[in-house]
Amino acid sequence: LFSPGFQVAPETKAVMKWLRSIPFVLSASLHGGELVVTYPYDYSRHPMEEKMFSPTPDEKMFKLLAKAYADAHPVISDRSELRCGGNFVKRGGIINGAEWYSFTGGMADFNYLHTNCFEVTVEVGCEKFPLEEELFTIWHENKGALLNYMEMVHRGIKGIVSDKFGNPIKNARISVRGIRHDVTTGN
Repeated sequence: LFSPGFQVAPETKAVMKWLRSIPFVLSASLHGGELVVTYPYDYSRHPMEEKMFSPTPDEKMFKLLAKAYADAHPVISDRSELRCGGNFVKRGGIINGAEWYSFTGGMADFNYLHTNCFEVTVEVGCEKFPLEEELFTIWHENKGALLNYMEMVHRGIKGIVSDKFGNPIKNARISVRGIRHDVTTGN
């Protein structure tokens, strides 16, 4: 997941530990600089390849999650809007991260590979560093989309794994036929 010599910052290590200790299932990382929702993998299967589609085994679910956000966002979903530098209108406002640009060490890839958490990255606006007076508008453009995305927590695998006495079983591995990515139950 990380290239040789890659240094993990202390705050990143703390978040990684936190993600492993609590059974999160859904998250989003908010960035600036574009108007698009990306989903894993962000790191290309072939590191020397740029803009290479690199799907996870859960490609269909990630597309559903990304579309849930993009479709509820008034600017990302506006088909007539020319956006920033990379017009994503024809793609419905979503793209596989590595197909856009490949990078190593992303949280969405870490979450998928090392926890039960599915994460998308939301590029909330054309400005990488928006001015303070722009934040109120950005919040209102993203509020409904965030709420719509949060409701997606009810999709996918859901339930309680218990023994014959009704006691929860922690760290039980759950496999879905046709998807080569298991999840485990929480503590």
